Amino acid sequence: MDWERRKRAAMRVSTDPARALLARLGQPQAGLRVVHVTGSKGKGSTSALVAAGLARAGLRVGRYASPHVERLNERVVIDGAEVSDELLYAALGHALDAREALVAERPDVDPTWFDVMTAAAMLCFRWENLAWIVAEVGLGGRLDSTNVLDGEVCVITNIELEHVAVLGDTHAAIATEKAGILKLGSTLVTGVPSGSEADRAIAARAAELGVPVRRPLEASGASEPDTVAGRNLCVARAVLDELGARGVMARGGVPLSGEVLDSATATGAALPGRQERFRVVGVPTVLDGAHTPASVAAALSDLRRDASLGARPVVVLGLARDKDLEGILKHLAPAVERLVSTSVGTDLHRTAAEIAVAAAAAGVVVESATPPRAALELALGYARERGAWVLVIGSLYLAGALRPDLRQARS
Repeated sequence: MDWERRKRAAMRVSTDPARALLARLGQPQAGLRVVHVTGSKGKGSTSALVAAGLARAGLRVGRYASPHVERLNERVVIDGAEVSDELLYAALGHALDAREALVAERPDVDPTWFDVMTAAAMLCFRWENLAWIVAEVGLGGRLDSTNVLDGEVCVITNIELEHVAVLGDTHAAIATEKAGILKLGSTLVTGVPSGSEADRAIAARAAELGVPVRRPLEASGASEPDTVAGRNLCVARAVLDELGARGVMARGGVPLSGEVLDSATATGAALPGRQERFRVVGVPTVLDGAHTPASVAAALSDLRRDASLGARPVVVLGLARDKDLEGILKHLAPAVERLVSTSVGTDLHRTAAEIAVAAAAAGVVVESATPPRAALELALGYARERGAWVLVIGSLYLAGALRPDLRQARS
């Protein structure tokens, strides 16, 4: 039932069970106005920025996200705050009861954990009488549980080769799956480069549905922001501009626009585990969930600009089995002081020893340590000796395993 901890290639993915479950619950998603966000990277941060902009404009808004870093409540955010334990408990209870009744009547329908979680989130949003939600796709798009929603504005942040066992092993195949969130009457905002293999697949689906496409990173006279955060912010502002063009009003009766996403609002929308900064026993430490070669390269490029970090980092690396370890190591090898490999210990993740063997073959000075806390302590020791800093990277699951310790050390 918990697809998030199952081998991706063995997953049964379809929107039918989610639709049946929501029907059993009385269609709590009906009437909600939706911004639907997918992409290989940046979809969580972009979703958070759009939701923050809507809230800043005076609109009540919910955000549905995945995965969480520390607490399940992170997945359901209402007016900028994680849902209460009581509300989430009640919603999950209703959704699980509905699942049990549904399966008893229709054994061929077997909603997954993510279907149940999605239904529970919709219940929370309905009970709170929200007008708007920003929904982040869990995996892919076309067959994701969230694709029961009809986004007025749909977002595809970017396309990378990941989850290839489920989504396909080409940029075009993955883009086609993600373009499955497009609906008649929607507008697409995307950061995918025009003319690329992925863009051609997305444009074909958009043309089929008559969906207009906005490419804010390529807007006339605009230069592409050169940081991950800058690109996410540019896309989020374009989403808000598009909503304003569709007649959505901010407080004071003025059309909504990306201008509501000022610096303070954008900073307040930062998510855990996305270039998150700590200082532990005097050592600067950065927690980042990047887990593809391109996203790791982008994170390294962004962090290299920070003069306060100084020397090359000591890296703690943990990675799922379906990620491109060799591709990631190509970017890490010339950039790191030393690497400490680790694992969160599930069957879905590579062992610390497996990562260490590959790292050594790539010419990286490496040592392995488990559990993650031991790897962090080892990395901090090395960093103190060398006047370096620590970068924890490769997985939001790894971020979740270490963030409580990092928060405690910071406090």
